[in-house]
Amino acid sequence: MSEAMDSVLFSLSKAFCSPLAVFVQIQGCVICLTLAFGWACAAYVRNREIRRIKDSMRAGNSLAFLCQDINELEHSYQANLPRVSVVMPLKGFGEHNLHNWRSQVISLYGGPLEFLFVVESTEDPAYHAVSRLISDIKDNIDARVVVAGLSTTCSQKIHNQLIGVEQMHKDSKYVLFLDDDIRLHPGSIGALTAEMEKNPEIFIQTGYPLDLPSGSLGSYCIYEYHMMHADDFRYDRCGVVSGLRDGGYSDDMTLAAVAGAHKKLITSPPVAVFPHPLSSDLSFSRYWNYLRKQTFVLESYMFKVNWIMNRALFSSHCYLSWGFVMPYLMALTHVAAALRIYIQGYAREETTFVSNGLLLVSCLAACTFIELFSMWNLTRIEVQLCNILSPEAPRLSLATYNWVLVFIAMLVDNFLYPISAFRSHFSQSINWSGVRYYLKDGKINKIERSKDKGPKYTDLAWKHLSGKKAAPPKPSFLGGLLRSLEQWQQPKKFDG
Repeated sequence: MSEAMDSVLFSLSKAFCSPLAVFVQIQGCVICLTLAFGWACAAYVRNREIRRIKDSMRAGNSLAFLCQDINELEHSYQANLPRVSVVMPLKGFGEHNLHNWRSQVISLYGGPLEFLFVVESTEDPAYHAVSRLISDIKDNIDARVVVAGLSTTCSQKIHNQLIGVEQMHKDSKYVLFLDDDIRLHPGSIGALTAEMEKNPEIFIQTGYPLDLPSGSLGSYCIYEYHMMHADDFRYDRCGVVSGLRDGGYSDDMTLAAVAGAHKKLITSPPVAVFPHPLSSDLSFSRYWNYLRKQTFVLESYMFKVNWIMNRALFSSHCYLSWGFVMPYLMALTHVAAALRIYIQGYAREETTFVSNGLLLVSCLAACTFIELFSMWNLTRIEVQLCNILSPEAPRLSLATYNWVLVFIAMLVDNFLYPISAFRSHFSQSINWSGVRYYLKDGKINKIERSKDKGPKYTDLAWKHLSGKKAAPPKPSFLGGLLRSLEQWQQPKKFDG
């Protein structure tokens, strides 16, 4: 039995030294180095921003984390700042939401500012939680809760956003859409507004959670916020409102499609780095539904050109994801074959192919080290930038990161992505927080709600979707592994 297994193992190792297999393994090395280069470029941009802030502080501007020019803090300047409306669609209530909401409403923006928290109904746990928060600090901010009702032609999130826009102040110049699972820095709104004022051609200004996607192209499409001109919504310029309202599933993809169709500018400032805390545990089923939602966005589109681009993303992503994973499976085979040869003492002349396999393994190991180092460096720099931009907040640290689990989680994510993408393509439906959406021709054409059978929690943030509480899932190694996949996208609060 042992000899038969060895024979199969050696045959696989020899097959993995064929020209095609060598190409696949070299391709994996190229993918690793490409990711490392991209992260190195992002680290350079973020580090340049850190140096700018520190140089400004040494020059006497102790509030450089708020604005580049200290003269902008003069009352005469602040009094002329444009009005901004912040719209936050809410769904459920979890362990990090209260902290996130406080960081969002306690802004040091000097101009007129209003916050609109939009919920589906008063039965949503978020309604009572955010109402209490507003009651506690109502003398310091202009904030209110808006009940949007149920969506019928688009996703609930988009419906909440559009209702929020309808309720915003008539004099608002800009509208900032925020996800409720990130923490803002005190000067974030001011920095975004300043960029919009400098360049009126900006159509969308957006940002990401620590700018570290999960090694997947889909995560580049997930914006944590976007600031836009309020008049674009008031007058439905470029079909923004109608595009979202009439069958829109993903606000990010829909707005990107509108911007592309009308040659509009989308920017992301260097300070757009926000901590994105997750729940303390993550089960596989919740992670899988989260991944399904990320791949499902490629099934929604507005125009023919968007469909073509989504198909290109779908195809390239599936190819590159498994192109990233396969070399590691081949490397394990080479290593296992070499170990069996060493243990069993096979003749060297019978196993010359193993040396070629181990050479490929060495190349892949070197490229993987470079990739992980680049990822670690970018995370380190972005943690430092977050700490500078929020000096009053608890310090963030890399101390709790398990980089072995991070690496394994990257392999798991890239292995599952094509499976999830094909599942989304052939099903054309998705369950999003208890609501099932069906697509037809890239737009939502059917919505099903099953309140009694729906989940009690959201996927990653583990937020309560109803007033009843259920026991949290038991911790597991798999849950820790999957949480690592998301954890390396943002630093975890250091409790030391």
